[in-house]
Amino acid sequence: MKHIKQVFGGNLQQYTMALALILLVVIFNITTDGKMLTSSNLQSLISGYAYVLVLAIGMVMVIVVGHIDLSVGSVAAFVGMSVAISIRDWGLPWWGGLLLGLVVGALVGAWHGFWLAKMGIPGFITTLAGMMIFRGLVIWMSHSISVPVPREFQIFGAGYLPEWGPAFTGMNNSTLLLGILAAAWFIYSELRRRRSLLARNHEAPLWASLTRIALIVIVIGYITQLFASGRPGTSFPIPGLILVGLVIIYHIITQRTRLGRHIYAVGGNKAAAALSGVSVPKVYFFVMMNMSFLAAVAGILFIGRATSAGPTDGTMWELDAIAAVFIGGAAVSGGIGTVVGSMIGGLVMAVLNNGLILMGVGADQTQVIKGLVLLAAVAFDVRNKIAGKPSLVGQIARRFSRDKVEAAATTD
Repeated sequence: MKHIKQVFGGNLQQYTMALALILLVVIFNITTDGKMLTSSNLQSLISGYAYVLVLAIGMVMVIVVGHIDLSVGSVAAFVGMSVAISIRDWGLPWWGGLLLGLVVGALVGAWHGFWLAKMGIPGFITTLAGMMIFRGLVIWMSHSISVPVPREFQIFGAGYLPEWGPAFTGMNNSTLLLGILAAAWFIYSELRRRRSLLARNHEAPLWASLTRIALIVIVIGYITQLFASGRPGTSFPIPGLILVGLVIIYHIITQRTRLGRHIYAVGGNKAAAALSGVSVPKVYFFVMMNMSFLAAVAGILFIGRATSAGPTDGTMWELDAIAAVFIGGAAVSGGIGTVVGSMIGGLVMAVLNNGLILMGVGADQTQVIKGLVLLAAVAFDVRNKIAGKPSLVGQIARRFSRDKVEAAATTD
């Protein structure tokens, strides 16, 4: 167990959901006769769920500060419809409509942020009102009719990395390059982390770092091969590339900037954060405005994939985003949650949904199963936070240690 902890950084509990994701993939791949781990299915999964994962990036920050946003689906639909109508009726070029959509999303977020930060109305009530307002505006603007968007938007919702260079590998070179860069970045990060640990006189055995590097590089290589070897004209999806970029940006913001520290400080203890000089209203305003901005991005990705904006777009999206954040380890009470964890939680929901569809399970049963998974994940989180209750990993470690002691006593 000690060696396993050294390989995985000493905190196995943070990998619980990642292991659950891998287990789900393996189970569904077996039960569907290999349909899960195919190029076309994974490409479709990423393109089809990218908008929910984008929403989860913003939602985790809202939940960390102790609030919740129920309006994101309606805001995404409102932005998508605004973009489509501005291009069709106002004569804006496609890129003008795109910029307009992002600005509209930021303005909607500023509206929500004003009521929360300045007027003190809880985010739940503010965004509940926003959900009704913007859903009504979508229906009113569209007259309950879908509005098409230009072809250029399809690249954002359903495009693939382009092909270039020699084709002797039989795979997409852009995706191969992306995989190589990801592997190189991880190797560099791991070696840098090890140097940092050694500089602080912490234990960091070389074999553990090399084992971790080998495992992750193998996984990256396998995923790269899957995405790069699809049918001609396909590769890693553009929505996935946008998602990866956003994950990197927001991971840095939340983990390595003053703003990120303020977000977690407000979520952990609002009064203490205020006494420490943190502007709580400014933090609230930022997370709400950022949430609606990302909802605008999600709406643009969706209309690009659907090739039109519809009056029912965005329905129930907020629930999927909230579920992804809680399954990814965020605390119900706030103060805890990460962007990477939310991505894992979102992928768990996406794989679960996709796998059940491949198995032919109906939409009604799928909703029941997803609800049970959400409840189980939150119950697991709450249980592990009760004083004196060891985590599942802790129980395994304790049992392993007890068995070793008993074996040693028997030998003596």
